[in-house]
Amino acid sequence: MSTVLETEEHKALRAAVAALGKRFGRDYSTGLARKGEHPRELWEEAGKLGYLGVNLPEEYGGGGGGMAELSIVLEELGAAGSPLLMMVVSPAICGTVIARFGTEAQKQAWLPGLSDGSLTMSFGITEPDAGSNSHRITTTARRDRGGTSRSSGAESGGEWVLSGRKVFISGVDISDATLIVGRTEDAKSGSLKPCLFIVPRDAPGFSRTRIDMELQAAEKQFELVLDDVRLPAGALVGEEADTGLLQLFAGLNPERIMGAAFSIGMGRYAVERAVEYAKTRTVWKGAPIGAHQAIAHPLAQAHIELELSRLMMQKAAKLYDDGDDTGAGEAANMAKYAAAEACVRAVDQAVHTLGGNGLTRAYGLASLITAARVSRVAPVSREMILNYVSHQTLGLPKSY
Repeated sequence: MSTVLETEEHKALRAAVAALGKRFGRDYSTGLARKGEHPRELWEEAGKLGYLGVNLPEEYGGGGGGMAELSIVLEELGAAGSPLLMMVVSPAICGTVIARFGTEAQKQAWLPGLSDGSLTMSFGITEPDAGSNSHRITTTARRDRGGTSRSSGAESGGEWVLSGRKVFISGVDISDATLIVGRTEDAKSGSLKPCLFIVPRDAPGFSRTRIDMELQAAEKQFELVLDDVRLPAGALVGEEADTGLLQLFAGLNPERIMGAAFSIGMGRYAVERAVEYAKTRTVWKGAPIGAHQAIAHPLAQAHIELELSRLMMQKAAKLYDDGDDTGAGEAANMAKYAAAEACVRAVDQAVHTLGGNGLTRAYGLASLITAARVSRVAPVSREMILNYVSHQTLGLPKSY
């Protein structure tokens, strides 16, 4: 795919990550998924090479880049058939939020490990009764001024006590902590405002139940229960101020950018497999099936749509890295929408190109059918993105 909008450093990064991805490949990922195991070897190798933390600050062990670089890493791993879903969560969401809003102690504790992959974090926002409506989050945090932190053994503003439930939270079983989105009561107004907390996996009262998913993936999904989970004052990300929404969207925009990268990589893998097949498969008068427009044109269209999606993803990453959160919000949502739609069509066309072979394990496409559909509903549904664009961009009235 064309990289004319990228710097020489970006092109070199893309080539290096592509080489790493090809060393592992699709069989590596699908084999682990069938056994219920995680791609630890690929994760560790990517961490050692500096790819996982390429977006995080250099002073904490990262690469000093941004979402432009991190999205390249995920896209190329996906195009090689070995995407790392936890990249969307650990360095992109959690790492970004802590780097931008965390205390110095939080940065020192988490960013070096998130950068080299030795530490992993999950992100807990979705709730059973809230769905895509983050304004209906009911997980609450209250201060216990008389509490003493079990972690530090000393009073430092009292403990936080979290109660609530989360659902469809990825990778909690392999994460050292989960960044939980809760709400605290404003002492002046009495209204609830969003805040983010770092909850260690072994915190008393913090339990998880695996959700039985039809989708076969290495990263498992969980329902979480926070039953009066007590946390030290230092578990709150940043300061207790009216910055909760800024912190939240500082994570959600990278999430959408990385969601687009995940979809584009998956779509590229599917199209490349279909093109290889169409060049060599011969059933009519000696000409390969790719010579027929009924095969060639849909694949060309899929390629075009993936290219266009990448352009919007690059725009979103540039705006975000430049500090334009508002502009990045619009572009990131559009990129996620466009990439998901392009991915679904690319996978569908690839399977059709291979016919029955497209449904066999040997070609590695059948498992992408469900995965591609997931890209339309997670991390945010296409309908909610259309709501965002109709309200925020077009100025149309809300329907809810």
